[in-house]
Amino acid sequence: MMRGNMRSGIDVLPGLSHEKITGCRLGVITNPTGLTSDFRSSIEVIAGLPNSELTALFACEHGLRGQLQAGKHVEDEVDPVYGVPVYSLYGSRRKPDADMLKNVDTVIFDIQDLGVRFYTYMTTLLYVMEACAEHGKSLLVLDRPNPLGGERCEGGLLQPGYESMVGGWQIPICTGMTIGEFARMANEMRGTGCDLDVIGLEGWTRRMDYTETGLPWVLPSPNIPTMDTVRLYSGTCFFEGTNLSEGRGTTRPFEWIGAPWIDGEELAKAFNAYRLPGIHAHPMFMTPTFSKHQGEGCGGVMLFMTKPSEVEAVRTGLTLLHLVSRMYPEEFRWLTPPVGRNRYFIDLLTGSEDVRRHIHEEAGLQRIAAQWARESEQWRTMRAPYLLYGEA
Repeated sequence: MMRGNMRSGIDVLPGLSHEKITGCRLGVITNPTGLTSDFRSSIEVIAGLPNSELTALFACEHGLRGQLQAGKHVEDEVDPVYGVPVYSLYGSRRKPDADMLKNVDTVIFDIQDLGVRFYTYMTTLLYVMEACAEHGKSLLVLDRPNPLGGERCEGGLLQPGYESMVGGWQIPICTGMTIGEFARMANEMRGTGCDLDVIGLEGWTRRMDYTETGLPWVLPSPNIPTMDTVRLYSGTCFFEGTNLSEGRGTTRPFEWIGAPWIDGEELAKAFNAYRLPGIHAHPMFMTPTFSKHQGEGCGGVMLFMTKPSEVEAVRTGLTLLHLVSRMYPEEFRWLTPPVGRNRYFIDLLTGSEDVRRHIHEEAGLQRIAAQWARESEQWRTMRAPYLLYGEA
């Protein structure tokens, strides 16, 4: 057992007698993060619940085993241990259909999310809620802590028309909510009508750092290996929409950004002049082994968190975008939409075209940051009625 008094939803579940479990056929949406505090798989625990039957598993982005890289389609399969179908929710279908749910009474969702809009598990949950409502199925969300804590709300609200897998609803980049709180809010505010219950956390508070929970950090995807990655991801992920490497293919994804034409010394000096709280950029060369600039030596900057609790990751990412777009106007590019699509990926990540059109302007950074700060405060008020663990 890990040290700490906090218990996640899967730790609490076996001690409950729940109407959505007893006598029910169960389908489970999970990945390697579905673990108890003593490292038992959520699938194993749920399959062993009395008076119920595990009949299906569902795989989100990165697969049931969490080994697939970002954007790779997940295939249907049969689980070799439990002999039940594993249905992909990240392939040709993103939402469970009637055939997937025909032998299921209750869907159980147990995945460690990041509380970040463009991390796709929240969007998958929105689709699952819709499917459960449409097909008369119950949904049980096993809550897990937000690794960024329950206070940090950052970034602008996604604008209508920019919904995608990296943003399924009009929410900020960092929600400051657990996945269970988010589900409750989305179900009511979107009018989904899902028969939803949340198995809550025990011993978690909004100010609690993830390292205080006593829970292990299990990779929720291949490029989120550590809590340092988690703390920076909501800002450096913007570079997925550019021709810079966001660190994929290096040992420091989302902690380093760079390109062959970046002067790391120059960029670090310019960034550090902003004196953003808790963060320092240091020049560092990397050669990505896959993804953008594979096999090319790249100048760039490594981000070091001197005071992690003070870091504003979204503001950090915006500042770097502003600097790179102004310092390297000839080399810097936004990735163009693929054939058949009309949205730039950066627009989907940031929730509108505002960043793409204006971040290079002298006053663009300050204006966008101020607008996003206002919108994140609006969100803080909107979410308040749905919090399960007290106000931040």
